[in-house]
Amino acid sequence: MKFVVKFFAEITVKSRPVRKAFIKQLRHNIRLVLRKVDDDVTVAGNWDFIEIMSDKDELREEFVELLQNIAGIAHFQFVREFTFTDLDGIAEEAKKSYGEVLKDAVFAVRVRRVGNHSFSSVEAEYHIGGCLKEWCEAKSVRLKNPDVLVPIEIRKDKVWIIEQKTDGLGGYPIGSQDPVLSLISGGFDSTVSSYLTMSRGLKTHFCFFNLGGDAHEIGVKQVSNFIWKKYGSEINVKFVTVPFEDVVTEILTKVDNSQMGVILKRMMLRAAEQVMQKVGAQALVTGESVAQVSSQTLINLKVIDQVTDELVLRPLVTENKQEIIDLAKRIGTAPFAASMPEYCGVISVKPTTRAKLFKIEHQETKFDFAVLEAAIENARIESIQNVLDDVEKQYQGDVPVVRMPVSDEVIVDIRHPDEVYKQPLKVTGHQVVEMPFFTLNSRWSSLDQDLSYLLYCGKGVMSRIHAASLLGQGKQNIGVYLP
Repeated sequence: MKFVVKFFAEITVKSRPVRKAFIKQLRHNIRLVLRKVDDDVTVAGNWDFIEIMSDKDELREEFVELLQNIAGIAHFQFVREFTFTDLDGIAEEAKKSYGEVLKDAVFAVRVRRVGNHSFSSVEAEYHIGGCLKEWCEAKSVRLKNPDVLVPIEIRKDKVWIIEQKTDGLGGYPIGSQDPVLSLISGGFDSTVSSYLTMSRGLKTHFCFFNLGGDAHEIGVKQVSNFIWKKYGSEINVKFVTVPFEDVVTEILTKVDNSQMGVILKRMMLRAAEQVMQKVGAQALVTGESVAQVSSQTLINLKVIDQVTDELVLRPLVTENKQEIIDLAKRIGTAPFAASMPEYCGVISVKPTTRAKLFKIEHQETKFDFAVLEAAIENARIESIQNVLDDVEKQYQGDVPVVRMPVSDEVIVDIRHPDEVYKQPLKVTGHQVVEMPFFTLNSRWSSLDQDLSYLLYCGKGVMSRIHAASLLGQGKQNIGVYLP
């Protein structure tokens, strides 16, 4: 099995040293990702493309899914490679790949050559196309807008029949740019802005300000881990939790109501500035968009930014909300964001939209900054790889684990819909209810509370977390199904 990876166009126009560095990073990232499923995969190539080779043909679909989420790839091709003999031999191989789809079809052959041959690319297309039309009972050949395109590359003494072409993520390979710290709340904006910095090659750490709720922290850790696993190219980053409950209390009790939102954002930037130094980040990232909420007017953003000399990146600054939601749906974070537990601890009745710096600074004189320093001091820094394991330790409790259901328990499959689609769960003799983990809090009451339920997630990590959380809320008859 062989794939050929073509680079994002902006990589190919870089200077020679920069291009080589980008390609080296991309090759490293591809190897990291694919070795999750194939320890023996070979990833090679330096200038025009990267070649991926594996003996495990059964992993083709899994390779495709993984490759299309690696930043830096414009597109990649699944190819059959063989030694060049003559044009008839190429036609025979092309028939093996395209024979079925060419019957009664309008098609064209495209040939690209590298090296010296006794024929031109056009002559090769004419010869191979003629053979295929006769052998495969094709309707006709049409060079412009054919129904079926047969792409072939003749590279010196090797031939590639390109059987599948898939678009990649584009952008730069993660790790080719400096690290940043993304302020993530788990909603549409912050998850999308984090994805955008990752797809631009920025090694993106996550920083969550806990305003007062375990459920919110669990949700943010889950969506951050999801983004990293899908788009992070296995480049390890940190997840930082800053306990902000006492900061919120200070603001609520000491600050004028209209100034609360702006001051909270200023406190977050002050804290993030110190956190970013601990993880080696060179800039902060937020999901703010101009005028989306009261604290995000240009005047307010200017006042907020004046508490730090660090660079603050806002990838969504000119995007409208629907565009952000649409992108969240495409990258898979929308279901998380739509069901994310929120804690709105600082709500102004009439928030200012044109904050004046002297008024904000006066209000901040009432604030005890020792509270902010304590929050920063108590920040927890964890590896994103282990963040869900750490959550599990916090919520282990006495959750019953069942290997083989023996009574009338209902199995609740809490996996992400994408996982359920790829591998549906069937348990003989038991009803299976599909209820993604991010909908448990909102949908649990719709279940018959007299029945017993076993949560299932595959490895048992997410199911333990949510079973413990539900039990802690007073729910009963809940366990974990771990076959």
